[in-house]
Amino acid sequence: MFQVMFIVRSFLATLFGEEKGAELAEYGLVLGLVAVASIAALTLLGGNISTTMNNIAGSILGAGG
Repeated sequence: MFQVMFIVRSFLATLFGEEKGAELAEYGLVLGLVAVASIAALTLLGGNISTTMNNIAGSILGAGG
């Protein structure tokens, strides 16, 4: 019984164990691309976002007063 479990465990370890480094690299690349896209979007749209947030804050404060 233990020998069968050991064989299955060894098989799964060899099947999935070698891909951990590649998966980590892929996640790192995706994270980097998301970060670059976010920074670019905030840089391009930063002024518009700031104006919109200020308008919303003014509306909220004006409605409560």
